[in-house]
Amino acid sequence: MTRRDENPLADIRGAARLAIEATTGVARVVEHMHRNIRSPLSLLGTPPEGPMGGITGLVYTSIRSITRLVGGSIDLALAPFVPLLGERLPSADRDAVVAVLNGVVGDHLAATRNPLALPMQLRRGGKRIVSRQPLPDATGKIVLLVHGLCMSDRGWRRHGHDHGEALEAALGGTALYLLYNSGRRIAENGRELADRLERLVGGWPVPVESISIVGHSMGGLVARSACHQAAKDGWIRHLRHLVCLGTPHLGAPLERAGGFVDRALDLTPYTAPLAALGRMRSAGINDLRHGLPDLPVLEGVNLYVVAGATGKGERGDGLVPVASALGRGVLDVPESHRLVVRGAGHMDLLDRREVADKLTEWLADRSPAAESPR
Repeated sequence: MTRRDENPLADIRGAARLAIEATTGVARVVEHMHRNIRSPLSLLGTPPEGPMGGITGLVYTSIRSITRLVGGSIDLALAPFVPLLGERLPSADRDAVVAVLNGVVGDHLAATRNPLALPMQLRRGGKRIVSRQPLPDATGKIVLLVHGLCMSDRGWRRHGHDHGEALEAALGGTALYLLYNSGRRIAENGRELADRLERLVGGWPVPVESISIVGHSMGGLVARSACHQAAKDGWIRHLRHLVCLGTPHLGAPLERAGGFVDRALDLTPYTAPLAALGRMRSAGINDLRHGLPDLPVLEGVNLYVVAGATGKGERGDGLVPVASALGRGVLDVPESHRLVVRGAGHMDLLDRREVADKLTEWLADRSPAAESPR
């Protein structure tokens, strides 16, 4: 299957479509503010509904119509040329930009079939792995790395270190990397990941001995969701270890603060239209508000949690508090399966030596998950 997002013209089409949608959206917000300011309302009154009338309303309608017309013309003009360019290996910079876009508005990109929407895929060496693809260096020990919000599979390399490569060298396994649209609902990504792992195991070139998953930030929640939705007689039988690095099991305070701002803007008819801009955060970001505190721990799997802490207290790594990363009160993880890295920010967990050493120690353990809660 050809990836539309690897084609430069497809990128242009996607960006143009997104710009058109943003322009019409902003015009709608401005019109609502204009209408509310002109209306004789009290400060906390209920804003009127519907578009503006008269010449003013006609102007706003014309802006939206012309913008859509131009956008549609651009899309139609570029469409025939997209297949002519074929696929190309995307650059790291391009991947980073697309990953951020997918994290912020990825659910919208997917719903509108925008070419910039990232399709979920398993990758190795920066290239997509096709089902039943020959892999001469494949082993029976699979280590899957799942990135976080607004990231891509390339994000695992930081300051010259890659946890996947390090684990592959130390354990003699095969490291695979998941690439996914982090703006979609966590449960949706979890369901698709479970399906893809099922197909992966069925077409793996050698018998699968074990599967270990390492998830960073949101990636840990996606992995937990995949485990919860997996068929009991499928790939989940091979899962031995699940490691969550800086994962907001109990939610992320910054996202809850964003929700508070939305509600505050909704209090008056004059600022209510601006709340629409705040609500443009993707479903994936909104899911981070509360994490997955009610999702049970999978039986028979060794669960490990790592928290970063920029200071001596419990404030965490700048994004995720220590208590949330450790899942305190929800994930009854034994002390030997926990690690708090002092002086480490959220992204530092991707290349800190103590994290790499613990990953090697934990994933090398072949004992059953007797220590884990059942």
